[in-house]
Amino acid sequence: MSTGTLLAIIIPIAVVIVVITLAIVLDRRRRRRLRERFGPEYDRTVEEAGGRRAAEHDLERREKRHDDLDVRPLDPAVADRYARAWTGVQEQFVDRPEAAVHDADRLVTALMRERGYPTDDFEQRARDLSVEHGRTLEHYRAAHEVDRLSSEHRATTEQLRGAMIHYRVLFDELLSDGSGSGSGRS
Repeated sequence: MSTGTLLAIIIPIAVVIVVITLAIVLDRRRRRRLRERFGPEYDRTVEEAGGRRAAEHDLERREKRHDDLDVRPLDPAVADRYARAWTGVQEQFVDRPEAAVHDADRLVTALMRERGYPTDDFEQRARDLSVEHGRTLEHYRAAHEVDRLSSEHRATTEQLRGAMIHYRVLFDELLSDGSGSGSGRS
């Protein structure tokens, strides 16, 4: 076989190997970026979607939708007003735990709306929040479930207490623009 023929065979094979290697590297990089951005929500979405590829497409659609939202930081006076409102909700927990959990849910929803998140549907709220708050989203889901149980008067006091803690985690993150510093309130 001539050198030209060998090169005509080897070069396309080498190009295919390089392209495949590049595709694998880019896919791994994309997966790592999504895992880092979404945290536990990545694994939850993989399980719900029934596979990694479908989940990753879903997470990328969430990112695109989130990019179109007008999510904005809070004015310090508005943030202070929300922090005071949260203190009031926590104070009512001793005497009216179910009402406090309902009020915490409403306050978190109002704070989300103030920040620019759509708040019509819980599942869509969770999907929108997952882009910037994927690490605290399970807190929101757990609190929301207890709020649902509480509406049916089926939540225990311990579940209600846990819901308040869960709501506070997301509330603090939303209040601090997701910087993780929180309001420091308990």
